[in-house]
Amino acid sequence: MVSYMKIKTGWKGIVLLLAVLLLLAGCGNSTNESKVVEGKVNVVTSFYPLYEFAKEIGGEDAHVINLLPAGVEPHDWTPRSQEILNTSKAQLFLYNGAGLEGWMDSFLNGLGSDSQVKTVEVSQGISLITSEEEEEHQHQHGAENEGHHDEDGHEHGETDHDHGHIDPHTWVSPKSAMIMAENIKNSYVEVDPAHREQYEARYEQLHARLQELDSKFTNELSKTSRKEIVVSHQSFGYLCRDYGLTQHSIMGLTPEAEPKAQDLINLSKLVKEQGIQYIFFEELVSDKLVNTLASEAGVKTLVLNPVEGLTKQQEQAGDNYFTLMEKNLQNLVLALQ
Repeated sequence: MVSYMKIKTGWKGIVLLLAVLLLLAGCGNSTNESKVVEGKVNVVTSFYPLYEFAKEIGGEDAHVINLLPAGVEPHDWTPRSQEILNTSKAQLFLYNGAGLEGWMDSFLNGLGSDSQVKTVEVSQGISLITSEEEEEHQHQHGAENEGHHDEDGHEHGETDHDHGHIDPHTWVSPKSAMIMAENIKNSYVEVDPAHREQYEARYEQLHARLQELDSKFTNELSKTSRKEIVVSHQSFGYLCRDYGLTQHSIMGLTPEAEPKAQDLINLSKLVKEQGIQYIFFEELVSDKLVNTLASEAGVKTLVLNPVEGLTKQQEQAGDNYFTLMEKNLQNLVLALQ
């Protein structure tokens, strides 16, 4: 009996030790970046572009944690309890809004009434695009093409309504990104007025870079002979609105909103009639439908990145919002020449 009890107690000890080791391993995987830091403004961002802007403006005065892991498409992701707990201890929580974060209501409820975190919807102040406005824009720019009309009716009538009619992809336009950066700066000043000058100075540097990027998009895209682009997922409404382009998407506002067979037929017809040479795909979304359409229409494919997040390779290569947007501009100019 004694030996049995010793063995049983021994196993309990081993199990307890394993549990502790697993817990420590789990903590190690979360990295120090995911923990709040004393003496700095702790900021949690919902996805990559906000993380980059918050880090640039916050500088040495802030510790910024991004919820979305590298290589994950934001439409597919939902936060875990640990991420809610980390956010509840921060001073600032920055999210895009406009319907991007479908998990937001339950997330905010989970923060608890005693949390002091200030939550900021960073897309405030941007003139948001509804699916109806997008449809009207496409009709105005392609009224001569009957296939175009049919494609719009299918795409917007079905898929976009599931996303609340609002296009959330604000940051893909440098013009919108400038408004978002200012909202982030104002948020820092509100929670940490003692470092106002530092936040203002770093914001001005970021704003200047965004202005330069905006000028490049304006100048380069104004020279292109074509203005129609075909994309995998309807992520480029703000970029198109601000720089005189029209997008035709295979899928709707979310990557899982799959098209009907008739949509693909109409898009193929549009590509051939408009003389479109390239169809754009995204690295975080399956390119199966894009390749099918490109093969059927006899055209090539190119990347047009909605900058929703970095792949692990891009992260290792030192890519950021600006390098990805510069590459987008190069590919747009190539496709539209």
